[in-house]
Amino acid sequence: MSHPTYVRRSHFALSEEDAMQSTSPAMRGSSALKRSLTAALLSLAALTPALAQTGAGPSAGSDNRAAGAPAPDPRVGLRAGLHDAGEATWNMRVLSKTRPPERFAGSTNSDLAFSGKYAIQGNYNGFQVWDISNPSRPTLAKEYFCPASQSDVSVYKNLLFVSGESGSGRLDCGGQGVQESVSRERLRGLRIFDIRDINNPRYIGNVQTCRGSHTHTVLEDPRDRQNVYVYISGSANVRSPEELPGCVSQAPEQNPNSALFRIEVVRVPLANPERAAIVSSPRIFQGLTAPPRHGETPQDAAEMARMVAEARARGAFTATVDGTERVLSPRLTTPLLDSIMQARGGTGAPTAADSAALRASVQQIVNTMFPDQGPRPGPTQCHDITVYPAVGLAGGACEGYGLLLDIRDPANPVRLAAAADSNFSYWHSATFNNDATKVLFSDEWGGGGQAKCRATDPRAWGANAIFTINGRRDLQFQSYYKLPAPQTAQENCVAHNGSLIPIPGRDVMVQSWYQGGVSVFDWTDAKRPVEIAFFDRGPVDSTRMGSGGTWSAYWYNGVIVSSEISRGLDIMELTPSALLTQNEIDAAKTVRLEYLNPQGQPKMVWPASFALARAYADQLERSRGLTAARLGTIRQALATAQRAPAARRRTALTTLAAQINGYAAASSDAAKVRMLAGAVRDLASARQAQ
Repeated sequence: MSHPTYVRRSHFALSEEDAMQSTSPAMRGSSALKRSLTAALLSLAALTPALAQTGAGPSAGSDNRAAGAPAPDPRVGLRAGLHDAGEATWNMRVLSKTRPPERFAGSTNSDLAFSGKYAIQGNYNGFQVWDISNPSRPTLAKEYFCPASQSDVSVYKNLLFVSGESGSGRLDCGGQGVQESVSRERLRGLRIFDIRDINNPRYIGNVQTCRGSHTHTVLEDPRDRQNVYVYISGSANVRSPEELPGCVSQAPEQNPNSALFRIEVVRVPLANPERAAIVSSPRIFQGLTAPPRHGETPQDAAEMARMVAEARARGAFTATVDGTERVLSPRLTTPLLDSIMQARGGTGAPTAADSAALRASVQQIVNTMFPDQGPRPGPTQCHDITVYPAVGLAGGACEGYGLLLDIRDPANPVRLAAAADSNFSYWHSATFNNDATKVLFSDEWGGGGQAKCRATDPRAWGANAIFTINGRRDLQFQSYYKLPAPQTAQENCVAHNGSLIPIPGRDVMVQSWYQGGVSVFDWTDAKRPVEIAFFDRGPVDSTRMGSGGTWSAYWYNGVIVSSEISRGLDIMELTPSALLTQNEIDAAKTVRLEYLNPQGQPKMVWPASFALARAYADQLERSRGLTAARLGTIRQALATAQRAPAARRRTALTTLAAQINGYAAASSDAAKVRMLAGAVRDLASARQAQ
């Protein structure tokens, strides 16, 4: 296993992706032909992971199974189907499965945000608002047609924000798309809606950006009550300045106004949200160079070699890119052939001689366009930035790096540390534990469109990497977590979006794995994360890679809500087990949120309750931090106090808290004993104990 490498504050360097986007010397001032080559190679790179020049080989790692996990795993061999696939659950109960409305069926469901009793589900055709007050029977409150990928959503009070990045998105939300290469009708950026009447959202404005908004992050500054901030992560090519004035595709050292190597910070005045505007473009990637990357598994390398051989046999064009021979798509070869034909003054279809000329020169063209210029540059953008305003930190999942950011000045985030790992392909998202002593980064290997949970795939690839945070300045790698059940070659499966579950005293997370399903795991011990619950379906199609799987899964006010790419909306709840007791689940349900965003992490605070005290007692039984006799005495005292009148209850609980605190010194789990004592003490002073 290759251990991650770390980079501290440093200076500016080019990124590989932006070199691919016309910033290398050979590409500057490029012709239409060169732009076509760039676009085609970018498309090719999106379809197959980059092959490493250096980096680690496969590593088995831990299988992340808990003691008592079902064997054989019921997720293996599930029947395929869209709405009739086989299902497997463990320590979870599915409450509802709701199909999308007709206008959204067949279009990709994306991320989720929550406000009050509503779940807002993004979709490439717009967004859907679901009333989930009865999680067993969610109802559709509103479907809003407004196409643009990915339509990731976030909320803040009466505002809804929706991302748009595709070239077909329109300012007027029309479904006809945008055909022109340059158009003032195109939307690439952030849409803003007023949702005071959530059944009738009102489109009030937008913020256009040079690279669109693939995802975005809403940040509430505890010191600024007049504004809310939005971090924009855009990954599209830089727009023409004819379409959006001020967009510059040159490298920053050529033009300081370059739209590359930066994020956008939007300030939204709450009194006048339609006046939202970009206030800064921080260059948080300075000094980063591309880290080592792993190669393919032997099985995938052999499959790629077979495909190349077959393509060559039927006359297709190939070239070596990133050290590996690849099949070139018609998107690349057609304009090249046309150019060769035009250069000789020909018309009509290219001839065999044109094809032979291209075959003889295409490798030289690729080499000239993308020469070896030494160390490859680092990331040019982030995919997700998860903000934790209560602690002033953010975790940036930024292509080849995981970043730790200081966000106390929202308009000017500062990089504190960066981690790279040759086992990772594409750093996708970040999640902190509640006390911000750890952060977990996910690896969306293959962009979510590849099967990377097969039995032949290494455990450290397409997984989560868990780090501890030292003094909020260093990231220290601890372990990987990956879905334990092998999936088929017909199931896209890599780590994707999830959130903490507010189990007191533990770090527990729910996470989507596309067609790998939903996995709940405990990473309290950062070196030994273990799965404790799951829900999975069989593949959408048993014969090919179909579009489906859970895009995101979040805990919200007592339930787990999942956005299923093709099947709709799933709602689940946890069930008690030896790994998670009913008291722990009940304590988690006492945490109530007014809203929740995908890249916004709230501080979890547990109100005083008997469930909270009992949850800590259950954990002490699990860790053997107190003897069975003492735990029996504590549980009986809690039961007696709960039935007692208020005055007697306070006295009994105060006495019990002092007694428990006295046990700490001799306990092997002293910190948890003190947490139990504190919970009982808070119960004693609470006006009304739950």
